[in-house]
Amino acid sequence: MNKIELKEYIAEAYHIYPDFPWAKYPDYMVFRHTRNKKWFALCMTVPKEKLGLPGMEYLELLNVKCDPVTLGSFREKPGIYPAYHMNKAHWISVALDGTVSAETVKLLLDISFKLTV
Repeated sequence: MNKIELKEYIAEAYHIYPDFPWAKYPDYMVFRHTRNKKWFALCMTVPKEKLGLPGMEYLELLNVKCDPVTLGSFREKPGIYPAYHMNKAHWISVALDGTVSAETVKLLLDISFKLTV
């Protein structure tokens, strides 16, 4: 799943459209619940080195909230990392480079959406 497909899926599944809250990072997308304004997803591009990965390239990431009980099992999968710039006990980062299947990304979005409602 890429950034465009992510945005389309969230619009279709939840009828929610992204906010772009940072002028410094105009392509970072935050997805919030309409009622409580809590984030359930953050899409951003970060250097691979920030995740402890080799290379100087950038990687599109999706941060989602995850149940601490299942968080560890998800982080064992390729393309899923401790959350970048979020609470690592409750959030994970998911690579949007095709490493993680679209079905898994959708599952993680659904979990995050329910945990933040």
